[in-house]
Amino acid sequence: QSWTNGINEASKLALLAWEKETGIELVQINGQRRYGGPPQGWVGGPPPADTEVYIARLPQDIYENTLIPLFESVGKLYEFRLMMTFSGLNRGFAYARYASRQDAQSAIAAFHRFQLREGCAIVVCWSTQKRELVVNGLGASVSQQELEAMLQMVTEGIRSVTLHTSPSQRQAKLAVLKYRSHEAAALAKKALMEGNLRLGEAKIRVDWLDPQLKQKLQLCEEEPLSSWVQGGKSLAVPPTLSLQNVLESLNTLCWKHHLQTPLFMTKCVQVNPNGWQRFWYQVAIPGSRVPINGFTWISPGRQGQSEHEKAKLVAALHILRVLGESL
Repeated sequence: QSWTNGINEASKLALLAWEKETGIELVQINGQRRYGGPPQGWVGGPPPADTEVYIARLPQDIYENTLIPLFESVGKLYEFRLMMTFSGLNRGFAYARYASRQDAQSAIAAFHRFQLREGCAIVVCWSTQKRELVVNGLGASVSQQELEAMLQMVTEGIRSVTLHTSPSQRQAKLAVLKYRSHEAAALAKKALMEGNLRLGEAKIRVDWLDPQLKQKLQLCEEEPLSSWVQGGKSLAVPPTLSLQNVLESLNTLCWKHHLQTPLFMTKCVQVNPNGWQRFWYQVAIPGSRVPINGFTWISPGRQGQSEHEKAKLVAALHILRVLGESL
């Protein structure tokens, strides 16, 4: 304990003096120290998700008394989070969330490769806002209910849990965990890596969900049940809906919110022995920041519509739900 307290003592005293002088309150929880979120005097709700920057290659003996005034010099800060070690040094990276995207952009322009001290150029870029974790090494007998109950006990802010057969290990499962925010996911990752998740004797590994693994898991999702195939009906495409009617509804919603007509792309990526086809689709809406992707199974042998038209109909229904929720 005395060794820990003696580390970087001068910088710690300077930080305490700065906190007392400014009245700023820093709160440390689970390995990260936070200012704001919101700061004192903030009016209104939190800023949008694309206002956060990631700061890396920080000297470990530099604290908020240097960093907050520096990053506040280009725009109004909503929140600043510095990742900390148990010894009281910083872990070399932090996150700054601004009142607006323009302020965040100014921070990147001003401080990327900024010489914080001689020979120490820091990295400042957009935060990726990762929210999904993958837990590897779960036993084949682990149930969804058991896993969810355990995660609720040791983490906060979890939105969904999905179990998959591991593509790389026999008789093993992996789980994809989705959290409400990047911060909640980062705290959960730290908690789980410290061994707080106990499920039998399995040695689990926790990491951010890789996009390639995510796509692989989507492609390996369970195929449609045989009863669906025998009935000759696709549960993904309601038979009472026409592509033209759904597209008209989608276009109307987009125009209402000053977005342009959506652009669709569909591709068959898998065919099962019963003739069902698995389609990947992507919908880009000019005026919107990112395209929306998904997968769907399409039943064979239905007259009047091609498989690509059916996939387009499913995609259009998906986008209607997404736009309806987000707008």
